Amino acid sequence: MKSRILTCFTAITLFAALAIPLRLDAQDNQNDNHKHHHYKLIDLGTLGGPQSFGGGLNNQGTASGSADTTTPDPFYPNANPLINVWGPDPFVYHAFETKNGALVDLGALPGANSSVTSAPTANGLSAGASIVGTIDPLTGWPEENAVLWKDGQIFNLGTLGGYESAAFSVNSRGQVAGFSGNSIPDPYSFLGLGTETRAFRWQNGQMQDLGTLGGPDAFGGIVNERGQIVGLSYTNSTVNPVTGLPTTHPFLWDPKTKKMQDLGTLGGTFGETLTINNRGQVVGDSNLAGDLTFHPFLWDPKTKKMQDLGTFGGGKGIAQGINEAGEPVGWATYPGDQVYRAFLWRHGRLIDLGVEGGAGNSFTGSINSSSQVVGQMFPAGLNGDRAFLWENGQIIDLNVFVPPDSDLTLRDAQVINDRGEISGEATLPNGDGRAFLLIPCDEHHQGVEGCDYSMVDDSTAKSRPSPVVREVFSGTQRLSPPSRTNRFRFPGHATGPTN
Repeated sequence: MKSRILTCFTAITLFAALAIPLRLDAQDNQNDNHKHHHYKLIDLGTLGGPQSFGGGLNNQGTASGSADTTTPDPFYPNANPLINVWGPDPFVYHAFETKNGALVDLGALPGANSSVTSAPTANGLSAGASIVGTIDPLTGWPEENAVLWKDGQIFNLGTLGGYESAAFSVNSRGQVAGFSGNSIPDPYSFLGLGTETRAFRWQNGQMQDLGTLGGPDAFGGIVNERGQIVGLSYTNSTVNPVTGLPTTHPFLWDPKTKKMQDLGTLGGTFGETLTINNRGQVVGDSNLAGDLTFHPFLWDPKTKKMQDLGTFGGGKGIAQGINEAGEPVGWATYPGDQVYRAFLWRHGRLIDLGVEGGAGNSFTGSINSSSQVVGQMFPAGLNGDRAFLWENGQIIDLNVFVPPDSDLTLRDAQVINDRGEISGEATLPNGDGRAFLLIPCDEHHQGVEGCDYSMVDDSTAKSRPSPVVREVFSGTQRLSPPSRTNRFRFPGHATGPTN
């Protein structure tokens, strides 16, 4: 069974090297001033083609993503859905990083091949995937292999014997986490590869199969600075009638024990981890008994227990990110599961981050060490989605910082780093996607050309109207709120909320 793929690979959230203590407000939802810094908007442009897609960002301010080149894609319209989640692209696209606000083409494996990347580390390492120039004989789509960028060079990390692999994250020690197919046939392959899917750790030229929790497949995602890796694994080969999958549990692999630890579930037969911080705290989501509802969870290494974070009274929710202070963010539903809201879990309770205007839906992208949260909202009455920033108990539409001479609409704020810089995705009036970067005009960014260092009052700020765009890129129709730290969404849940 193929997974539902709902997000871009480059939206992997970076949680490494978060060292600044979290600011805990005495009143979570109260602030007398309701003011925010202005931001300078940077349209990151493309590599010559029409589109770019962003989302990666480190604490040094280096953004990453993928951008179209002018080279026609020789495989078009055949596309590998594991690397090209926005649909067939007539142009070859390459992974990029930013330097002084400009794109640096990271390239791809030799040939007219596309590539994608995760967020770069503080010491300049990036991991991702590249098309290799051949067709996978089992799937019929172009093959991709996991790659690592180091010192301006790209390295093919290979596979575990199969045709496909991809890397999702790398830490500053050069330890890479991802997935690879092997050569053993598997009708329930996580990603529809036709063979078993395995989680891997790559280090010093060697790709290590991390094993499973008892079933044939496992999938690795995020590695922290301690070398711990989180993912999910089948525990057996027996298909459950509700999920359509064998029992699936989240795991934590630790380099000290060199074993997968089964984190269990909240009572159902499906659970997944979505990220881990450097303290070893893990967040994700799990089905409850019966597999008809799913809740966000926090797993803490001190208690070694999975804590149900609950919802706003509905039956669905996912924890998508966590900072170093152990505060998860995600989304959860209200009764009826028609309204879903971004949340911050603090002091043992969920805080509804709201929607500008009071009505609509929202979900989070990431949280930084200062408790600033970014994400995407669907305000009632607007045709489309809007990027938001939440801080000091207030939510603001980031489109208030788009200058009058720009025709961008900021759709999705995916990552906010410890310096308050924000990366995400925007659209042009014709529907083409663009990666963007927002630089706060604050005391940490003095003398930035074009910065307005006055404060904006979000009670008087007005958002620009949402333009009509091609629906395929507008984000106005979504199957469910996507997971931000992982481009794959497995079919183990009941259907998520729609918008």
